[in-house]
Amino acid sequence: MEARGRSLVATGLCLSLVAVLGACQVGAGGGSGTSTSGAAPAAAVTPDTNLTTADWKPVQDALGKTGSQMPGGVFRVGMPRSDLKVMLDGVALQPGFALGSYAAFVRHGQRAMAVGDLVLLESEVAGVASKLLQSGIEVTAVHNHLLGESPHVLYLHYLARGDAVKIAQNLRGALADTGTPLAPPGTTPAPPTPQPAGIDGANLSQILGRKGTVSGTVYQVAVGRAEQITLDGMVMPASTGVATALNFEGTSDGQAAITGDFAMIPSEVEGVLGALKSNGIEVTALHSHMLMDSPHLLYAHFFAHGDPATLARGLRAALDQTNSSR
Repeated sequence: MEARGRSLVATGLCLSLVAVLGACQVGAGGGSGTSTSGAAPAAAVTPDTNLTTADWKPVQDALGKTGSQMPGGVFRVGMPRSDLKVMLDGVALQPGFALGSYAAFVRHGQRAMAVGDLVLLESEVAGVASKLLQSGIEVTAVHNHLLGESPHVLYLHYLARGDAVKIAQNLRGALADTGTPLAPPGTTPAPPTPQPAGIDGANLSQILGRKGTVSGTVYQVAVGRAEQITLDGMVMPASTGVATALNFEGTSDGQAAITGDFAMIPSEVEGVLGALKSNGIEVTALHSHMLMDSPHLLYAHFFAHGDPATLARGLRAALDQTNSSR
């Protein structure tokens, strides 16, 4: 039943991509499949945590963006869409709040894996998806995260395996015809313009029960799952994106907008959605980001605008419905 369910998910994704690409091949790129031998499953392979920033520099140069080493052996490169001016509910969405394309690299032995999502205008989706597929990068989802924003943006999730530098080069090539700001390889991108602090991160961290970070007017906290997440037998650390993301953006009226997503197993969906609704937080999307993760995760995206502390309590109520790390 599990294999059949995955096939149906893949088929549904394929049908959604036909309108964008004109063709789709379900199963291309190779999942691990389901063993019928009766043998015990092999232990999940953990990422290499001994790599240094110098080891990842060729990847960073190929993408044209500075990356950061994250827990669990993850090298994460952010590619925020600072070129876009997106409005929603009277709020100018900051790139770090809701427009953050990224690539998360991990290496298992001699083979690298990269996952992430790309923030794209509707007019950019077809070209980017086509180039990714042509280069061997799997497109695992294309969908909205928000509702009613202007201009409308879509989010393309992907999975790549192989040589990390080649993956980075292919990602950069796919983004060449978009407005994504990327510096020429070998140059140092200009730092973002500082913004005045406008949100009480310490109070939000206390309410949420997890420590977040403040950058200008944006507060962010990522909450990993308590159980181990794997993809085709490879351990996926929370910083690859298999985590709940809670983002706050301070607004000029002293309030805050919130967005992000809850990473859930199917049995948690009803509780999370109910908690969000009862606290006045709109659910804007419910979908998967990957096809072959185990346990299979669903993601509930949300948006609201109001008193930061009140919204944080609503998010905490939803977070308490999940098996999340402390």
